[in-house]
Amino acid sequence: MKEKHIASVSFGKDSLAMLHGLIERGMPLDEVVFYDTGMEFDAIYRERDRILPLFRENGIRYVELKPAMPFWESMFLRPVRSRKTGEVHKRGYGWCGGPCRWGTTEKCRTLDRYAEAVGAKVYVGIAADETARLAKEVKPYKLHPLAEWGMTESDCLAACYERGCEWDEDGVRLYDVLDRVSCWCCRNKNMKELKAIRDHLPVYWSRLEGLEHHLGQMKGKPLSDIGGE
Repeated sequence: MKEKHIASVSFGKDSLAMLHGLIERGMPLDEVVFYDTGMEFDAIYRERDRILPLFRENGIRYVELKPAMPFWESMFLRPVRSRKTGEVHKRGYGWCGGPCRWGTTEKCRTLDRYAEAVGAKVYVGIAADETARLAKEVKPYKLHPLAEWGMTESDCLAACYERGCEWDEDGVRLYDVLDRVSCWCCRNKNMKELKAIRDHLPVYWSRLEGLEHHLGQMKGKPLSDIGGE
């Protein structure tokens, strides 16, 4: 039986550059798998929809995976048990990111379970200059074509722009103002990115302020102070 090859694609710059490279080089690719948190920027979903015809043209199956529990439910309602007593001591995990990357953990576990269930090789879009991330990847079935091709993060962004990717949100290209286009509510966003969201993406800024009202401070001080610096 032919070994299955899967590309894990978030529709951000690195994984999209990898995807185009795989197709253009004629490398084996049976499926593209997207883990949808439900909390991506709208521009990510538009890029996904724009690329879908490419899969059909090349006979590539497209698969979407989702969290077992909706993101909002985990953030606000999921029972959180004490490791010592096993008793529920709060409801909801709260912000995702920093020391509590619960969403990322579930994403990785779900993608790994899916691939391991069918014994697939998995292409992962980690750029050549992301050396710390590459060092952490130890599972033998994971492949890193961007690193093999010597493509840096800036190379990946340029390659995507050349192929028509924009990640446009109301006239703003997300990669013009953000370092990483991760979930819009990710706690790992730095101060520069938060200010950019305030200045250029007011809809998402309003959502972050709403979350802060219920979850407490995102970065150790009020968002209003961060935005006002």
